[in-house]
Amino acid sequence: MGNWIINNGLTAFILVVWMAINIFLFVWFYFFYDLGDQFFYTRHLLGSALAWARAPAAVLNFNCLLILLPVCRNLLSLFRGSLMCCGRSVRKQLDKNLSFHKLVAYMIGLMTAVHMIAHLLNVEWYNNSRQGIYDELSTALSNLEDGENTTYLNPIRITNLDPQQIPTYFVFTTIAGLTGVIITLALILIITSSMEVIRRSYFEVFWYTHHLFIIFFAGLVFHGAGRIVRSQQSEPPHNFTFCKDRPADWGRIPECPIPKFAGGFPQTWMWVIGPMVLYVCERLLRFIRYMQAVTYRRIVMRPSKVLELQLVKNGFKMEVGQYVFLNCPAISQLEWHPFTMTSAPEEDFFSVHIRSAGDWTDKLIDIMQNLPEGAQGPKMGVDGPFGTASEDVFDYEVSMLVGAGIGVTPFASILKSIWYKFKDSNPKLRTRKIYFYWLCRETHAFEWFADLLQVLEKEMEERGMGDFLTYKLYLTRWDQSHADHVMVHSDQDKDVITGLKQKTYYGRPAWDKEFEQVRKENPTSVVGTFLCGP
Repeated sequence: MGNWIINNGLTAFILVVWMAINIFLFVWFYFFYDLGDQFFYTRHLLGSALAWARAPAAVLNFNCLLILLPVCRNLLSLFRGSLMCCGRSVRKQLDKNLSFHKLVAYMIGLMTAVHMIAHLLNVEWYNNSRQGIYDELSTALSNLEDGENTTYLNPIRITNLDPQQIPTYFVFTTIAGLTGVIITLALILIITSSMEVIRRSYFEVFWYTHHLFIIFFAGLVFHGAGRIVRSQQSEPPHNFTFCKDRPADWGRIPECPIPKFAGGFPQTWMWVIGPMVLYVCERLLRFIRYMQAVTYRRIVMRPSKVLELQLVKNGFKMEVGQYVFLNCPAISQLEWHPFTMTSAPEEDFFSVHIRSAGDWTDKLIDIMQNLPEGAQGPKMGVDGPFGTASEDVFDYEVSMLVGAGIGVTPFASILKSIWYKFKDSNPKLRTRKIYFYWLCRETHAFEWFADLLQVLEKEMEERGMGDFLTYKLYLTRWDQSHADHVMVHSDQDKDVITGLKQKTYYGRPAWDKEFEQVRKENPTSVVGTFLCGP
């Protein structure tokens, strides 16, 4: 329980606070509309659907305030840098930005559904009241005209159409109705295209559809301008308790002047204008970075269709484990894809290793393979670098690094940086032990990274620090011919797959045993565990 609190306590607290605010807003506005005297006549027409429409709207405003902030990458990197004085638990929350973004999106989807269903019912009830289907009071309220001495309550003013067609006409001809339809359609497309199966198989569909958020927010700002939900005004003083049973006497006796109604002031723009300005600044900064020149230092095609790009950009500074977004206009003007850097901060360039994993990466690899010898590659836009949890690796005396497949990339950066720190005898290096695990499906996936491990292995032995780095490589898929080959060469000093002294393991690690072993070897240290990959 103690470990769970240390690792997840602050996350749980933040989620509880977020949920508490959502519940408070829903309950507060529900009772505000369900019990407020100014909505007595409105409730007579709509019943409890009024409160069920307005309470989700308040929750929507709050979550639309939050939804853009977790995807402001530069803002998060700024916070990460300014929070270096704080504990790791505080900084760790920034690494959960996308999870929180999804959680807020689920809440927006849920509240939109409730809000929409309630308002569809409201439109039907408004129409029925306008047709005189209900009681005398409902008919009187619906017949109030928008003149000098009165303002209407029922927003459906049309009477010369087929009653069955009026709700549809109302929805598609009013500001609130039309923007509501647009917002809902945009949200449905955004949410459905964000499913993991779409993101992994048809990333471009997800990427382009997600930019419908621009239409979503534009519609959101204007949605409340229709002022559909109206409340009774205090002037002239109209006592609904006395007058509700005397609609025929309205305007005829002093106690019951004709009631006046007005729509509420639209407030959604006040909630979202701040995040929208921040996001515009974010995109402006990304565009400025895109325009900065990037040159190729080296282009290398590694085994297993892994492309290594060594790039140079003026003023570019990075930390271990950080990532950048790359854009290649020759493939797509709009698509940006994240790649963890494999270079170390001590190097005068930054590098990324790109595995063939989809249309965009396949096209980039084809372009690079067909370049003439010594030629520069196509124009490349670089946005970043952006921080990750891996930046904290040197805050621990003991670290476990677990890479799965191409997820080894941040640890390449870390291990290179360690090599440079040892080379320069950096006195600030606090780390005294690293356990490195790499899980791969295929043998040739090890090839591009084995060179770095060989250099590190040799360097540590020369310095008498062979125990500093413990690494284990796991092959999770193999065939019988491969197994026979390994058995024949099992007595060799070096591994037949990687050429390293450390022999390759087969299958997957027994993590409980691994953690227990690391704990026994380091009884007085806090061990930081870092994972990248599937």
